Amino acid sequence: MFPRRFVILLCLSLWTYYNNPLMAQDSAQTSLPAIWSLQDCLNYAMQNNIQLNSLRLSRMSSEQDLLLSKASRLPNLTGSASQTLTGRKTLTASGNMPYEGAFSGNYSVNSNVTLYQGGYLNYDIKQKGLLTQVADLNIAQQVNNMTIQITQAYLNILLARENIVYVKDLVTTSEAQVQQAQQRYDVGSIALKDLASLQSQLAADRYNLVTAENQHRLNKLTLKQLLQLPSPYDFDIFSPDTLVSSHLVVPLQAAQDTALANRPEVKSAELGVDVSSLDLAKARAGFLPTLSAGGALGSSYLRDPANNFFKQLDNNFYQQIGLTLSVPIFTRRLNKTNVEKSKLEVDQSKLTLKDTRTNLSQTVEQAYINVQNAQGQYDASVEQLRYATESYRIATEQLKVGVANMVDFLQQKNLYIQAFQAYIQAKYNAALTIRIYDFYRGVPVKL
Repeated sequence: MFPRRFVILLCLSLWTYYNNPLMAQDSAQTSLPAIWSLQDCLNYAMQNNIQLNSLRLSRMSSEQDLLLSKASRLPNLTGSASQTLTGRKTLTASGNMPYEGAFSGNYSVNSNVTLYQGGYLNYDIKQKGLLTQVADLNIAQQVNNMTIQITQAYLNILLARENIVYVKDLVTTSEAQVQQAQQRYDVGSIALKDLASLQSQLAADRYNLVTAENQHRLNKLTLKQLLQLPSPYDFDIFSPDTLVSSHLVVPLQAAQDTALANRPEVKSAELGVDVSSLDLAKARAGFLPTLSAGGALGSSYLRDPANNFFKQLDNNFYQQIGLTLSVPIFTRRLNKTNVEKSKLEVDQSKLTLKDTRTNLSQTVEQAYINVQNAQGQYDASVEQLRYATESYRIATEQLKVGVANMVDFLQQKNLYIQAFQAYIQAKYNAALTIRIYDFYRGVPVKL
């Protein structure tokens, strides 16, 4: 009795554990890191992304199609056995017609193999092999797309995080300025409108801080959705010590040549032309005769008192071997239609290849232009921030000693805010565009 109760309790405990969503989520989340690097994000997506794993299953299905196609060249083997009970009336010598039952049986083994089918089987094997390669390239293309999306989302989080630090500093500075202005107003050194202007600026800075924090949360949500992480799971990302935003840019033509020679979408389109060409060859094979060989072994018996079971099987044992030639004479235009449609598929696949190469060249060119624009904006933003920072510093010192015009001070502060935000945006935009451009050349993404 005790072992039985123990087994029941154990089963109930396991069922409760694996069917409790909260416990299942806690178990899944404990295996996830608290802080993610960009490489952690990419590695996790490569293993767990649903679309990517679906493509892997499609690849496995293509591999099974290839194995089936190769097996078509082998002979098949089938066996059959039948046992029959026949009831009937039989006229005897005495004139009676009693009802009798008789057992009979038939047993055979058959095999058939295709010797020639116009090359159809060989074409089909080659085609299935190419489709398996196409499935691999589809996986590689999905990996590339995910890499760019995750990198962009990761850098957006870093941008938002740096913006929060900057806006917090502004809030702290504004709070100190309001406190100082309040003291000066209390002793009658400044007018109420000057104090109100600084208080309004502080409120604006706090609003900007709330906006920056919300943008940071939205950017984290975007990355979480790309990684397909559980909703309750919270995480953070590493911030690199330095973020290179500009370096030597490879010439456009060299980048385009490398991309056209190595990108999986181009190779997939090239294989698509070969696949459609093999479809055409298979269609033309329909005009050719098919030669197959077949053989059979079999025997039978009928219940007979004069001959026992094994004797009858020996007497009725037969062997059969032969060739079958099938020649298409009139197929009601089936083969001709298949050939013509296959020709159209070849032309369509060539257009697809041309379109893929054109789109990739344009994409790389756009990435090259984006890099040049982003680096130009980054260089300009660095210079703009330097002058805006100096002007704001001077205006702040003037405010401390009470000689600043409040309108001029707020104007300089706003210019400094705009310059710093432009600098942050330009820095991360330059970092993203150069990595995307290099990625099209086959350079792994790193921060």
